[in-house]
Amino acid sequence: MATGPFRSDLSTPRFDWLTAALALGGVLCLYYLAPLVSLFLSVPPGVVLARTSDPTVVTAATTSLLSASISTAVATALGLPLAYWLARSEAGWTSAVLAVAVLPLVLPPTVGGVVLLTVVGPDTPVGALAGRAGVPLTRSLAGVVLAQTFVASPFVVVTAKAAFEGVPRELEDASRSLGTGRWATVRRVTLPLAAPGALAGVTLAFARAMGEFGATAMMAYYPRTMPVQIWVSFVSLGLADAYPVAILLVLVSVAALAVLNTVASNPWT
Repeated sequence: MATGPFRSDLSTPRFDWLTAALALGGVLCLYYLAPLVSLFLSVPPGVVLARTSDPTVVTAATTSLLSASISTAVATALGLPLAYWLARSEAGWTSAVLAVAVLPLVLPPTVGGVVLLTVVGPDTPVGALAGRAGVPLTRSLAGVVLAQTFVASPFVVVTAKAAFEGVPRELEDASRSLGTGRWATVRRVTLPLAAPGALAGVTLAFARAMGEFGATAMMAYYPRTMPVQIWVSFVSLGLADAYPVAILLVLVSVAALAVLNTVASNPWT
């Protein structure tokens, strides 16, 4: 007798929350994609190719690629050890260290530039000493690298930390029990297993460094990076002149996304 009502309940149309979630999320995805599609439709491919040979664009692209590569290398060399320590340490102040490591992520980029200037600006002891040594830390490639490293390195720390935490401690303990030292264990066991996730962090850091504007403009308006060149083109010649360089940066971001979905481990999946 209970079969009838049970069947009736099954046949009653119900609100599909999964479909509703997709519909709402689809609106947000369209909001992401529409401006990008509009950007690519606003400029003929020939104009973009022509702008890539412009000396100012070539210089900006070269500066961005060089500085982003250096800052990513610095972030990797310093961020991976910190990420491993955060993943394995049982110290009570681990949370405080993690908070410091992710602080640049929540600071507005221009504020990041301001706080860096209070340490390495030309009127500070560090900045003055570096200037006398012939290595100015502002209005120079070094200034660009410092700004990019500040804003991009947290991606290495946070993503690599999650990757290291995904490696079972039992594997490291087994290696250590066989007489292998900690460094050898990390190099032979932990790093190979955590490599896809760590590479994701490195890729994100590079993409973030390439796109950094606020802190870079505060620290080193010259030499110009691609984001700074976009701003200069927009202010001096209008929005249309900024389109081609913006498209180049979008292509770099797409390439970084492709890396995340191929050789790296996508941290969002």
